[in-house]
Parts: sequence; structure tokens; C-alpha cells
Amino acid sequence: MSTTPISADASNAQWDRSFLGHPRGLSTLFFTEMWERFSFYGMRALLILFMTATVEHGGLGFPTSKAGSVYGLYTSMVYLVTLPGGWIADKIMGQRRAVLLGGIVIAIGHYAMAIPTLETFYLGLAFIVVGTGLLKPNISTMVGALYSAEDARRDAGFSIFYMGINIGALLSPLVCGYLGENINWHYGFGAAGVGMTLGLIQYVLGGRYLGRAGMESSGTAADRRLFRISLVAALVLIAAAAVATMTGAVSLSAETISHIFGIVLMTIVIGFFVWLLSSKQFTTAEKRRLWLILLLFVAASFFWGAYEQAGSTLNLFAERNTNLHAWDSPLWGLFRASYFQSFNSLFIVFGLAPFFAWLWVWLGKRNPSSTAKFSWGLFLVGLGFAILIPVSHSTTASPWWLTASYLIQTLGELCLSPVGLSAMTKLAPARIVGMMMGVWFMADSVGNFIGGQFAGYYETVDLGTLFGVVAALCGAFGLVMVFLIRPMRKLTEGTN
Repeated sequence: MSTTPISADASNAQWDRSFLGHPRGLSTLFFTEMWERFSFYGMRALLILFMTATVEHGGLGFPTSKAGSVYGLYTSMVYLVTLPGGWIADKIMGQRRAVLLGGIVIAIGHYAMAIPTLETFYLGLAFIVVGTGLLKPNISTMVGALYSAEDARRDAGFSIFYMGINIGALLSPLVCGYLGENINWHYGFGAAGVGMTLGLIQYVLGGRYLGRAGMESSGTAADRRLFRISLVAALVLIAAAAVATMTGAVSLSAETISHIFGIVLMTIVIGFFVWLLSSKQFTTAEKRRLWLILLLFVAASFFWGAYEQAGSTLNLFAERNTNLHAWDSPLWGLFRASYFQSFNSLFIVFGLAPFFAWLWVWLGKRNPSSTAKFSWGLFLVGLGFAILIPVSHSTTASPWWLTASYLIQTLGELCLSPVGLSAMTKLAPARIVGMMMGVWFMADSVGNFIGGQFAGYYETVDLGTLFGVVAALCGAFGLVMVFLIRPMRKLTEGTN
């Protein structure tokens, strides 16, 4: 994860209030991230629907077991590669160039998916993974670089930036979903590429407002040599795997690749925490906090494992088990399954985010601790699945069931997501806080992988049982967090 210091230009930005009272450079980053999220969520809204659609209907005809594996592998890697992406920006090219290169690679990936072949489909996913790894962690760092450390507008600036993310995520399933489900899947993927291209154009044109933010890198000659060696090794491995697969020397299914990745991912996670907890560089008090970080990591992984099924399991439920025609309208025509992917951002943009911001302030001294909010997040995301159990065997469930599920899960997100990083910074020893930020991204990666595995059982496991297991796991970890409220309050010295 990126840790580049604040730009020297930030001290002058306090006089720049040309974008909603904030530096003009924020508008450049706001719209870049908006269009990047437009492309990401637009494609994601179609991804599992396209993979499971029959060949006669323009899809790939994958069974849900295979589609879930591909979906989980893709979304998991998107978050995992943010770790090397931040390092590359810090040590090799700076955030400014990393964001530009990442956006170009993302756009190429979406355009590749617009070409109707299986090879370009997988190639496109790979490009999007790499590009997102370069763009996502570094554009947020650049937002911070627009402000000096004393600038009181910093938190508000990130709030505005967060709204850009949700505006992009709100609009994209409607645009890409309409094109993909009503006209041609590949038109929807192409529209995602157009969105990223628009983001790149305004990023280049607005670059003059960013000053020197994100231009510097702190790498040494050894860092650059390590990067070159790693890049060559990765390209050789990819080429060898491609040749072995095309020649038939090795036959690997999507499910097998996904399982191998899962084993590697879990090995990395377990190995990291074993090293962390057995290291002699930490005091006894610090190790107690590290144990709590491990529990937070596990709980967060299960939260994201449930929450990120919006694009997989719940997307399939919308298509196969929901009476979408109940919401057909002369205004927008046929209501499509992918449109539900806008609901989370719809709730956030039009009410819930401002409400929660007001609520925590209004509660004052009664404001729940971070751990309590964490537990509520887990309970709510589990409840979002539990309420679908009564209609799990229906093929004509009212769209209001899914609407209620998404609303409840969004409430859970607003309880957990904003406080997760805060809890990490409070518990982590000061000398490894940056590393712990990377751990949070790794929890996203593990959660997305878990969510994809659950989606793979959509056709083979009773749907009520599947929803019940997800709800029970989230509820169980929610209870664990309840029991940790007092110990964590003590270890964080009473802070929220």
C-alpha cells in the first residue's frame, strides 16, 4: 500500500478553493475515480450473468460452479494486486504515472472483453486486474497529497471523493446493464471501456491542477532491479503457462486454478499472521493487539465474503428467482437483473451516508465503539441474507425482497467499512501501520474469493441452506465482536 509523503505543493493548496471549496485537483481525481468505478461496476454487473447465459443467448454457457470460481478469482485478485501496485508507485514510477498507466490497462481490458471470444474474455479480465492494482491504491494517496497535514478540509475532501465512487457505481449498472442485457453483452463491456477512456481524457487534461502531487518515487537502484527481475519472471511464467495450456501439455480448469489460488492466498495469510504473532520484535501488549487484528481480519473477510455476493449469488437470484417484470415500465422498459447493482450506491448517495454522518455526531458520547459498529455490520449483512430464506425456493419473488436485502446490507457496510481502517490504525504497532493497511486490502481479497465460492454452489445446494449458512457465519462473527467490545475498548485506551 502506498505511503508516499504529502506533496510539497499541498501547503499552497489551502488557498485553492475552486472545486466545492477544495483544491481544483480534487475535481480531476473525483472524475477519474468516478469513471473508473463506472467501468468496474458496469462490467461486474454483467460478469456472472454473461458467463452463465447460454451460448444461444450470447453468453459463455458456464455452469455456476465454474462461473463462481472465475468471478471469485477475478474479484479477489483485483484487491490483492493493490499491494504490489502501491509498492510500484512508491518505488518505481510515482502515483501520477501509476494511475495513468493503470487506467490505460483497464480500458484495454474492457475493450478486449468487447471482442466475442473466450480468449479475449480471459485476457480482458487479466488486464483489468493489473490496471486496477495500479490505479486503485494510488489515486486515494493523491487525494491526500492535495492537502497539507494541517488542512481541516482533508476529511471532507475524501468524503467528496467517496461520493464520486458511488456516483460511478450508481450509473454504470444502468448503462452497461441496459446495453448488455437488452442488446449485446459485449456492448455493455465496451461501454465500460468508454467510461474508463473518458476518465483518462479528463485525467490528462486536468493534470495541470495536480501540481507535483504523485510525481515523486522513493525507490533505490535495488528496488528498480527487483522490479525488473519480478516483471521478467512474471512474464516468463505467464508465457510458459499459456504455451503449456494451448499445447495441451497441461490441462487446468477454471475451478482448479481458482482452488490453487485459494490455497496460495490462504497460505500467504496464515504465514503472515504466524510470522507476525511469533515475532520477538513486539511487546506482550502489542501482541495482544495483533491477536485482535487477526480476529478483525477474519470477521472482515466473512463480511466481504457475504457483501460482495451482490455481484454473484444475489445477481443470479435477481435473474432466476425474482419477478423482474413486476417493475417493467414504459419509462425504462424491461427491468433487468443487473439494475439491482445500482441499489447500494443509490441508498448511499441519496440519504444513508449523510444520515450516518449526522447520527454519529448526534450520539456524541453515546457513539458506539468501533468494535460495536463492526458487530452491527456483521449482523446486518447476515440479516440481509436471512430475509431471503422465505423466498429462496420461489421463481417469482417480489423485487422488494432483494431491495430490502440490499438496503440492510448497505446499512451494514456503513457501520463496518468506514471504521475498519480506523480500528487497524488504533491496534497496530506504530512501526507497521502501513503494513496493516495492506492487511485490510487482503481481507477484501479473501472475502471476494469466499463470495465466489459460495456463488459456485448456487445450482447444487438448496438456496435456503446457502443463504442460511452465510447468515449464520456472519451472525457468529458478529457475536465474537460483541464479546470483544470491552477488551478492545481497553486496548485502544477508550478511543472510538
